Amino acid sequence: MHLQGSSWSAAVASADGNGGRSTPLRVDAQRNLEHVLRAAREVFGELGYGAPMEDVARRARVGVGTVYRRFPSKDVLVRRIAEEETARLTDQARSALGQENEPWSALARFLRTSVASGAGRLLPPQVLRVGVDAETEIRVPQQRQAALATTGSPAQPELRLVEQPPVAQDGPDDAGAATLLEVVGQLVERARAAGELRPDVTVADVLLVIATAAPSLPDAAHQAAASARLLDILLDGLRSRPVG
Repeated sequence: MHLQGSSWSAAVASADGNGGRSTPLRVDAQRNLEHVLRAAREVFGELGYGAPMEDVARRARVGVGTVYRRFPSKDVLVRRIAEEETARLTDQARSALGQENEPWSALARFLRTSVASGAGRLLPPQVLRVGVDAETEIRVPQQRQAALATTGSPAQPELRLVEQPPVAQDGPDDAGAATLLEVVGQLVERARAAGELRPDVTVADVLLVIATAAPSLPDAAHQAAASARLLDILLDGLRSRPVG
């Protein structure tokens, strides 16, 4: 599923919370579904996937029963949002590969586009856990608040861990995550082979940059400026340095 720009409405018009419909939604039902999905992206982006369905309903200005009619459980809604975010990031990575000949420019373009779109706030946790041990996994930061109590990890100021959404083995989100990792891996390998990327940088590191370089601030202009500044610093840290 591709969710860039105006394609949002087209993407949600023909799908319910379980992944598909055989008939079009009524106009009011379609509008409610769009509101719920947009609200879910905002709420989960700000508070993490642990946010309750009531918060989503409140943001969408619908009753919680309306949310549950479209998505019979929060797990289904979380899975839908995570799959869409993974697909959006994959599209951005492919675009960078196809439109930039210089390896470093392609990687930097992907990071700048993804951070500017706020994509990192909804990254599925499994894509941040590639090539890391269990102790490192629970320290991956994601947006605001304290660490979830289920991790047993001490809280960090203004950062929180995102609760892992339930993932069916070999399900669509597993396939989507694998595709994202493969495409981002191409960006990483090209930049490393060109000698422009530090040799110890992994795909998980690149995705972690996306997850941490999009702070949630109340003022949109300040948020954009802070994101751009932070990403410049992180990109500088990713580049290889001449020896000697």
